[in-house]
Amino acid sequence: MYSVTDPATGELVEEIENASDEQVRAAIGRVHAGFSAWRRRPVAERAAIVARAAELFAERADELAAIMTLEMGKRINEGRGEVGIVVDIFRYYAEHGPDLVADEPITIKGGRAVITKEPIGALLGVMPWNFPVYQVARFVAPNLVLGNTILLKHASICPRASVAIEQILYDAGVPDDAYVNVFASSRQVPWILADPRIQGVSLTGSEQAGISVAAEAGKNLKKTVLELGGSDPLIVLDTDDLDETVKATATARMRNCGQSCNAPKRMIVLADLYDEFVDRLTKRVSEYYVAGDPADPKTTLPPLASVSAADEVAAQVAKAIEQGATLRTGGHRIGPGAYLEATVLTDVTPEMDAYRDEIFGPVVLVFKAETEEEAIAIANDSPFGLGASVWGTDPERNTRVARQIEAGMVYLNSAGGSQADLPFGGIKRSGMGRELGPAGIEEFMNKKSIRL
Repeated sequence: MYSVTDPATGELVEEIENASDEQVRAAIGRVHAGFSAWRRRPVAERAAIVARAAELFAERADELAAIMTLEMGKRINEGRGEVGIVVDIFRYYAEHGPDLVADEPITIKGGRAVITKEPIGALLGVMPWNFPVYQVARFVAPNLVLGNTILLKHASICPRASVAIEQILYDAGVPDDAYVNVFASSRQVPWILADPRIQGVSLTGSEQAGISVAAEAGKNLKKTVLELGGSDPLIVLDTDDLDETVKATATARMRNCGQSCNAPKRMIVLADLYDEFVDRLTKRVSEYYVAGDPADPKTTLPPLASVSAADEVAAQVAKAIEQGATLRTGGHRIGPGAYLEATVLTDVTPEMDAYRDEIFGPVVLVFKAETEEEAIAIANDSPFGLGASVWGTDPERNTRVARQIEAGMVYLNSAGGSQADLPFGGIKRSGMGRELGPAGIEEFMNKKSIRL
């Protein structure tokens, strides 16, 4: 079942039946049949439709934010902010997409050639709940401009968001056989990928979901883009304003109630700053982040997306403490609903589960490093490689450290960011491929060589 459950109260609001196998096969048929006409539309027309979608997302920001607050507990202001990024993404590809898919003449030995940049067909998108609109935009906007068609399976707790997105795209002029939302179940995903009419899949989700989808896609020779989990390091080398650094880094970690793949989950602080940093961070986290109604703009700590998610994070914290970590603040479930106190843990060692596992909630791990080299070693001692950040007053030193971090993205004196024109993605167990920026439109592109 797809269901809407208010995470602030635990109240079940609505249930929707999964699509039948026949309905899913019909949806595959629609986007497969629609590809032929959609790809032949001039790219300027496709881009104009995407530009109109940007306008409609902006106009319906309040509606979308309210849906996110109800379905997964996002703070209402953060929901509006998420829609703002979505608008930027659709505008970026509307403006730059035609140039990014233009033919590329090249000079070759003995003659000339041209690289044409063409769509490959109908694609499957498997989307998560933590950013219900933004994650869809990253996948959909570039591929609609390129000329691919899309079958979209959203998270089972976000049916209203998925319907609202589909309606915006239809109202903008996307044909109803170029984008189809389907309430498919996880059970149906393998045979969707096996269907020869589907040419590729983009998944944003957990590591285990990525493993499952990648296995099925590989077995069926389908192109795959995976944006999976992360345990991003945040290195503090030095600061000329410790209070501001603590505030900024805490904000980055607690955004979206800590449910961001590229949030800074591991803060690594050089020894001369460590004790004072931990004291001030603990004070900030315990006093500022107070549980409240996510629909209230004054709330600083909303619920997690579901009771089961809150229970899982609470169990991870309890296990870390049992294994020897120090609880500085928080760590307890708050009821009713899916609330968990904002938490700070220190003294986490490599023998503990929390050292390598992703904790997807309002929990900060802080590590002490005696030297810059040790900080880099701790940062890289992770199975994940999504994002990272380096904080310090010396730009050259920051850049030197950033170049040694094993990650797909590194930010200097900021963390957990995303913008339309900057490629987004990771390495190691954080996935493969890139979204956003020029790279985001190339993942499901046929770069055809024509020798003239």
